[in-house]
Amino acid sequence: MWNSRSPVVTIRHADPGDHARVSLHVDEWWGGRPMRAMLPRLFFEHFRDTSFVAEEDGEVVGFLCGFLSQSYPEQAYVHFVGVRLDHRGGGLGRDLYERFFAAARAAGRHVVRCVTAPVNEASIAFHRRLGFEIEAEAVDYDGAGEARVLLRKRLLP
Repeated sequence: MWNSRSPVVTIRHADPGDHARVSLHVDEWWGGRPMRAMLPRLFFEHFRDTSFVAEEDGEVVGFLCGFLSQSYPEQAYVHFVGVRLDHRGGGLGRDLYERFFAAARAAGRHVVRCVTAPVNEASIAFHRRLGFEIEAEAVDYDGAGEARVLLRKRLLP
């Protein structure tokens, strides 16, 4: 019998067991770029309230890892976000960010920051559609030859 219902994507807070499941996909979702080392388990253990995993039929199809800044009490920071290739363009990335924005607002944060590589034009365009502004492009931000585009979004109350 044919089922006309589409699979449902659910978004929930991350938990420590998600690290292994998410990290398996990171390099693939970034076109083979070696990104896995940039996603340590600590986000899934210590920043659960501001990190999210999206699943469909028990499979990871997206995630966002972020935190509330300890140095700047008005700010929150998104460290890493990813959506499986076949789920891009349907609003899942936006939904993950909206969850993070809500958590940041609830904690009294008014600014969200993140960075991306200048070569990642799709990421820059995506963040601009979400209302992020380019603050600067920083040469050697993450070490020699590691430029980054610094992005900022002001949250409305």
